Amino acid sequence: MTTLLKQTKYMAFLAILVVTLFAFSPKPNTFKCMVQMINYSGEGAYVVISLINPEGGYEQTLYVQGDDDEWYHDIAEWWRFFGKTKTDIDAITGATIGGGERAINVIEIDQDKIDAGYSLRFETAVEDKEYYIKDVEFPLTTENIKLKHEGKGYIRYVRMMPQK
Repeated sequence: MTTLLKQTKYMAFLAILVVTLFAFSPKPNTFKCMVQMINYSGEGAYVVISLINPEGGYEQTLYVQGDDDEWYHDIAEWWRFFGKTKTDIDAITGATIGGGERAINVIEIDQDKIDAGYSLRFETAVEDKEYYIKDVEFPLTTENIKLKHEGKGYIRYVRMMPQK
């Protein structure tokens, strides 16, 4: 009987510990992210949205427009990071975006990354055309999330909208 009582207390302790860890873990903020492309001819663009740490390195892949992994190596800078880790990104991928089109996706960013020196980077690549490492990149601040960010390559602009 004492063994059963000890096991019950141990299980209760573990349950409290797990609940406490979840309560204090960073909560992700959900954003709708609209990417509007410029008018161009050719294949659809691969767009990778990445969280960049304060040191300028890749922290996390947030979304990939383009679900054919055969072409991921064309997004060279991101591939150096992703190719080493090879995490499963099936849940955060979608079709490529053609010239003049727009895509709206939902991305999640942990609250503790906002206003903490992190940035968002949008890389673009189109088959047999130029690759833009920083088509759009901006510091991840509460204020910047509300702004429209102009692109330097295939992206005309990016807008984000916090979800409730």
